Amino acid sequence: MLRINELKLPLNHPEPALREAILARLGIADDDLLDFTVFKRSYDARKKSAIVLIYSIDAEVRGEAAVLARLTRDQHVMPSPDTSYKFVEAGKPAPGTPRPIVIGMGPCGMFVALILAQMGLNPLVLERGKIVRERTVDTFGFWRKRKLNTESNVQFGEGGAGTFSDGKLYSQIKDPKHYGRKVLTEFVKAGAPEEIMYVSKPHIGTFRLVKMVEQIRAEIIALGGEIRFETRVEDVLVSEENGVRQVQGVRLASGEEIPTRHLTIAIGHSARDTFEMLYERGVYIEAKPFSIGFRVEHPQSLIDVCRFGPNAGNKLLGAADYKIVHHASNGRSVYSFCMCPGGTVVAASSEEGRVVTNGMSQYSRAERNANSAIVVGITPEDYPGHPLAGIAFQRELESRAFVLGGSNYDAPGQLMGDFVRGVASTEFGSVIPSFKPAVHLTDLASSLPEYAISALREAFVAFDKQIKGYYKEDAVLTGVETRTSSPIRIKRRDDDLQSLNTRGLFPAGEGAGYAGGIMSAAVDGIRVAEAVALAMGAD
Repeated sequence: MLRINELKLPLNHPEPALREAILARLGIADDDLLDFTVFKRSYDARKKSAIVLIYSIDAEVRGEAAVLARLTRDQHVMPSPDTSYKFVEAGKPAPGTPRPIVIGMGPCGMFVALILAQMGLNPLVLERGKIVRERTVDTFGFWRKRKLNTESNVQFGEGGAGTFSDGKLYSQIKDPKHYGRKVLTEFVKAGAPEEIMYVSKPHIGTFRLVKMVEQIRAEIIALGGEIRFETRVEDVLVSEENGVRQVQGVRLASGEEIPTRHLTIAIGHSARDTFEMLYERGVYIEAKPFSIGFRVEHPQSLIDVCRFGPNAGNKLLGAADYKIVHHASNGRSVYSFCMCPGGTVVAASSEEGRVVTNGMSQYSRAERNANSAIVVGITPEDYPGHPLAGIAFQRELESRAFVLGGSNYDAPGQLMGDFVRGVASTEFGSVIPSFKPAVHLTDLASSLPEYAISALREAFVAFDKQIKGYYKEDAVLTGVETRTSSPIRIKRRDDDLQSLNTRGLFPAGEGAGYAGGIMSAAVDGIRVAEAVALAMGAD
């Protein structure tokens, strides 16, 4: 097969034009093009009136060697790389070796368990939350009736926080081994649309994610894995001999102890009590940067026109997204994060008396508003003194938001123009917020530190130069966004992915500080599963 990159065609090109473009690029006759598939399709919308589709094509041609020899100077034509997944060659565990345990059934833990199960290593998954459909009932119940279940919500439960998101399946991580392709392949096998294999920014949406999560769970179990829900790990059992710490097992909240020498921690960025337990057990943890800010809602139609001009509404383009950044005069960076076209802002609290926001979209992306987190980067210098100080800082901001919203899980909100001017908002304009239970209009100035407020005020005005119309007087800000990423990193060695100071402990995914989003978390899960398999074979 040949890979052809940077094959450009007009947005509304007729279907035969793609084949004709392949023939022209390769300089071959129609009979010599035996077959082709689209590997990737993206677009260039810099010129709104003439948006261009950009294809990467895998083509099967007659006389491939001769075609390659003739096109040696064309850097965009090459042999197609092998993107198929290949399991690591790991030895069999010694007889009597306890099975590997995975804590967490989010995207990372799910793929750790799936790969281990596919390798015949019979993993045990321990998930503190409920199965995804029961979890969905609890989450929607919180949104509608303000009844928070602290063990079953947007953060905790089968599928992880990514279940209640836009279901974005793209990442900027380096992926030389094509692990991302393995992730997409498994998702399609579990029911995701085939298009995620080739569109440039694939997404699934919450309802489809629910069904996919169930299918992957079923495969793990069919391959010999076990998954226990509503099972909270209360302690990690660690031995120490001659200065070497080694995982020996876990203790559950029920008191049951389960032995293992290979424990993956894939707990997501909000399992604060587990972070505290690991720190108390002497596992090396350090503070890391994260970001804080608000969710911002505009009419999706406005964003579509701003990004696509006369091509707004084209089915191939779908609902427009955006990515913006501003370097404020006080030295802070302000940027968009987790942008959800045609979506809703959702209540993402996992602790009583605290308000947190997140964004979510369905596959159709058909809701009236676009929303994105607009956040300010912060570092451990902003919350010094302790490796877990970032957690305390998040809690403080979330508690402030709870009070500002009325102490009933309504979120505090403000119109963009009022926020920039520093006056409280009293009524909504043309943009009606999507957050449930409700948005309570107020003055958000006290919800975040002053350096964040001033940077955000400056950025909202500056963003209008990047997206004309972005500074909209009645766009709605909803507070607060604090769970952009984990506030800690459970450091691991580069060679075997085990904890710096505790053998047999494999920190993984977003909670451990090694991923950000569904795709990168799942890819990290594959890497960690391979490391676990190699360690089990070597013990």
